[in-house]
Amino acid sequence: MSEIRFVLDGQVRTLGGIDPTTTVLQWLRGSERRCGTKEGCAEGDCGACTVVLADLHGATIRYRAVDACLLFLPALDGRALLTVESLCHRDGPLHPVQEALVACHASQCGFCTPGFVMALTALYESEPAPSRERLDEVLAGNLCRCTGYRPIVDAAARAWARGGGPRLAAQEEALAELLGRVARAGTLTLEHAGKRFLVPRTLDEAARLAQANPGARLLAGGTDLGLLVSKQQRDLGDVISLAEVAELHEVAWRGDVLHLGAAASYTEALPALGELHPSLGALVRRIASVQIRNVGTVGGNLCNASPIGDTPPALLALDAVAVLRRGGAEREVPLAEFFTGYRKTVLEPGELLARLLVPRPAAGTVFRAYKVAKRHDQDISTVSAAFTVALERGRVRALRACYGGMAATPVRVGAVEAALTGQPWTEAAVEAALPALDAALKPISDMRGSAGYRSSLARNLLRKFQLETAGRPAAGGRRAEAGVEAP
Repeated sequence: MSEIRFVLDGQVRTLGGIDPTTTVLQWLRGSERRCGTKEGCAEGDCGACTVVLADLHGATIRYRAVDACLLFLPALDGRALLTVESLCHRDGPLHPVQEALVACHASQCGFCTPGFVMALTALYESEPAPSRERLDEVLAGNLCRCTGYRPIVDAAARAWARGGGPRLAAQEEALAELLGRVARAGTLTLEHAGKRFLVPRTLDEAARLAQANPGARLLAGGTDLGLLVSKQQRDLGDVISLAEVAELHEVAWRGDVLHLGAAASYTEALPALGELHPSLGALVRRIASVQIRNVGTVGGNLCNASPIGDTPPALLALDAVAVLRRGGAEREVPLAEFFTGYRKTVLEPGELLARLLVPRPAAGTVFRAYKVAKRHDQDISTVSAAFTVALERGRVRALRACYGGMAATPVRVGAVEAALTGQPWTEAAVEAALPALDAALKPISDMRGSAGYRSSLARNLLRKFQLETAGRPAAGGRRAEAGVEAP
């Protein structure tokens, strides 16, 4: 049996004989009595449990804010953990972020304050003075129930205005040495109560373990699977974590095809997806929070096969291909054939998603992605949609119309595509094709919207796409946003 090795407050810590699906939040509050890290929602929405992970990223140390309520303890292996208690020891100086929050009277009731401190600390130690847009993006993952965001924003501005640069930089040489000591080369194997938690480092080993243990759950970021533990207190059984497989974090262009590793986080994938098209980058920025995007993966969003996942409609519209691996064999499956039913995919027992192949839209093809939700930030889609269209002399040569939230799976609506192909790209042609859309999609009513409301949204998003793109050039000119709001 192996032990988890990580760094906490300048000391190497080892943990063994503990359930590996214990969350970092449970361990901090229950075993360590570090109660500065709060439990607010236990589902990654409120940010009260935000901590910072530090690891070696090339020659530098990377700081990432994450939600401790969804992070299993093995995610600490080989890394450093920073909590709010790590920033200021007894009688020591406050971190610049803490100083600014005190000076601006930004703590208010205080419950959420440690989470804000840690989210801002990760930003302070990683980036220069942020724009207000960037600051709002970072703070979107932290909920203040006192509704007192103004002094928190003022405090953030004050922290950078006072200068001094990253506070933790002075400790980085010593931290890098400690991280080198806890680095692991081979597979981490944890056993507890008859269950195993396996963390391979190579794709070959991950594929071998998955094939040898077809009943094991495959874990990437854990932002969805973690809910089974934090909210439902379920036993996950054997788990194979793919989070440390370097090949699965690849994000690289090869010609006009983006190779996107299945374990690449949204944060890692965002620059390439934004380069592929601005509306796709804008869509990714609306997925959950920075804390979730730092660990949540595009591959996981596909493999959980939720009909309201944000990325599947866009990837369907872009004609993405899933590369699946079982043992030493790979096969390619068009994403349009990947989803087989509600929460079901073509993945066979012992098979894993290795990467996605996402082609750049061909010259003359226009793409847009949209998301409609009750809130702009931190909300699940009511309806999402993505479209591509290629025009020839004002007529539709090819169209892809894809939706989420309108069926048991993300869907490509072939009936609409057939109805519009060869037709002029006009409002009248779109109106004539809407009955085909209504006949093809039969959404349900739930807490996010009625069936009738969803149908109206689906029609209006197609109308919006036509109005935005009729007579316009393909991608690259005008910035396109994915921030459609429900009325």
